Amino acid sequence: MSNPAFVELRQAKLGYPHHTVLESVDLTLSEGDFLGIVGPNGAGKTTLLRTLLGSLPILSGERRLPRGGAPRFGYVPQRQLLDTIYPYTVQEVVAMGRYPRKGLLKRFDSTDRDRLTWAIARAGIEELRDRPFRDLSGGQKQRTLIARALASEPEILVLDEPTAGMDLLSSKLLMDLVTNLHDEGHLTVVLVTHLLGEVANCAHSIALVEQGRCVVGDTERILTSETLTAMYGVPVAVGTVAGQRVIVPQGSRDESPLGDRPHD
Repeated sequence: MSNPAFVELRQAKLGYPHHTVLESVDLTLSEGDFLGIVGPNGAGKTTLLRTLLGSLPILSGERRLPRGGAPRFGYVPQRQLLDTIYPYTVQEVVAMGRYPRKGLLKRFDSTDRDRLTWAIARAGIEELRDRPFRDLSGGQKQRTLIARALASEPEILVLDEPTAGMDLLSSKLLMDLVTNLHDEGHLTVVLVTHLLGEVANCAHSIALVEQGRCVVGDTERILTSETLTAMYGVPVAVGTVAGQRVIVPQGSRDESPLGDRPHD
């Protein structure tokens, strides 16, 4: 028996009043899923994400909420988009996650404080709680933003390019945290990235976005040489190294989700 669905898109046309970005999108986000949204910059990943979140209406087709109401999303933005001028501490940034549920003017009670303590511990940043957010490393900032999302008690954790600009070790540790939140914390996860390899070994399903197309399916079905070669127009090999799925393009990797990770 399949898990209940949070959001469904059926033959949906996505975009803006005078600009269609994606057409004929069929996608179901279900409880317990780990969805990777993958594509190069400008391909439509953000449009698809905003439509799933409900902040962007569809142009045609259907967007269904089978439970009758919108799920609770915990959103983790790209950290470089945040204004770090104000000297908020880590604890103050995490506390912002309670505002949608609590309100800006109400005092925190023991339930709120317990949730903040739990979120900070779950993200592994207890020793950072009194440090200014702006002074943290990239990985520490991202963990703080994950803790902020967890403080909101989300049903779905949404991460937008969470490892952008990180080195290999920091990226690995962050992805381990996200995978653990999904596997052990039973959180539904949506992760947006331009690197297919980032979700190749953790996502249950993948939405490949490229040149106005959106191909959605189980990871095992999507990550085959045949599917990827047809999608990107270059030969793609899919194999296994040390138990991990590896994807190797045989053509150009410029701005491709198959390409190598840029480092600082």
